[in-house]
Amino acid sequence: MISSDHSKFLVGNYAQPAIEIVRGKGTKVWDSKGKEYLDFTTGIAVTNLGHSHPHWIRSVTDQANEMVHCSNLFSIPEQVRLAKRLVEKIGPGKLIFCNSGAEANEGLLKLARLVGNKQNAQSKHKIVVADNGFHGRTLGALSATASPKYRTGFEPLLPFFDFVPLNDIEAFDKAIDSETSAVLVESIQGEGGIYEAEDHFLQELAAICTARKVLLLLDEVQAGIGRTGEFLGFQKSGILPHAVAMAKGLGGGFPIGAIWIGEEYADTFGAGSHGTTFGGSPLACSAAHAVLDIIEEEDLIAATKHKGEYLREKLMQFIPKYPALVNEVRGRGLMLALALKLDPSPIVQQLRDFGLLVVGAGGHAIRFLPPLNVQEEEIDHAIHIVDTIFSNFKLKEVSS
Repeated sequence: MISSDHSKFLVGNYAQPAIEIVRGKGTKVWDSKGKEYLDFTTGIAVTNLGHSHPHWIRSVTDQANEMVHCSNLFSIPEQVRLAKRLVEKIGPGKLIFCNSGAEANEGLLKLARLVGNKQNAQSKHKIVVADNGFHGRTLGALSATASPKYRTGFEPLLPFFDFVPLNDIEAFDKAIDSETSAVLVESIQGEGGIYEAEDHFLQELAAICTARKVLLLLDEVQAGIGRTGEFLGFQKSGILPHAVAMAKGLGGGFPIGAIWIGEEYADTFGAGSHGTTFGGSPLACSAAHAVLDIIEEEDLIAATKHKGEYLREKLMQFIPKYPALVNEVRGRGLMLALALKLDPSPIVQQLRDFGLLVVGAGGHAIRFLPPLNVQEEEIDHAIHIVDTIFSNFKLKEVSS
């Protein structure tokens, strides 16, 4: 039961929750009544190691006993070490740390503005973004987000964004002009419904951006940190963008965001041009180190590819079995969506009642975002629950 204090003291920017989660371990969570759930939301692609991984707990606890916070006016050894590890995984460049995906994307927008101003005295300021994308809820990131669902009520937003369809290279080519400073896309649109940026699209887009001296910016906030079967989603295409935003899974549940900037523009931000009070704190970096440790030690990139294919095959079986309900399966790795032919909200609720936590997305999608170390028997259990709900739903349709 949700406490009456919830709506009394918390602003209602989220819908009234149906359950109260109080504990988690591995792939499971429990509510305040003691009911167990299989968590295939992972805080929306955040707890990539599952809940309360012992190495993560040790790392954060040990660091808390040494130092929790230190101003970025001083060098923070754990932050330097984390930056080095990320450069080794992405490519030559430098890092700025922050606290969230929205902050990381705001940093990308500021990078684009700085570069554009240097190139063309403030007239090169437009940014081309994809329809159906989502980049956060702060004012700049929201301005880069096309959906009226998020924008309504907050206009006027920043005016210098051009929206074009994802994977339409001709539309992107046409939209990029002499006033364009950057292109910003997600490798897989998460909130939009798990729509992939195709490899050939990213490759051609990278070539266009290079030829026209336009920044290519990748939002890897949801698709990053191993979730797609690559460390970052765009890496499957073989490109290297000019800058990347990361967050969510990087801290394994502790708030941390990061902006990787490639060598060409790594020194664009000068002293005093950008800052953060809490970004890259010793405690946050210890959480991120634990995540990288386990990804490497347990070979979770390879495991994600394998288990993602396993989950995809199971989900694909629902297309012929329930043709009135299921449209298609989208995504890759452990960032998958079951796209329905109707509003998924009632089914998401029924799945929760039967002990499976999933989250909806655009395009009538149900997102499946289990931990990267999910076990096949846990996937089987989740599929069984989905099958049970779909079977009952089908029976209701037939009986009516």
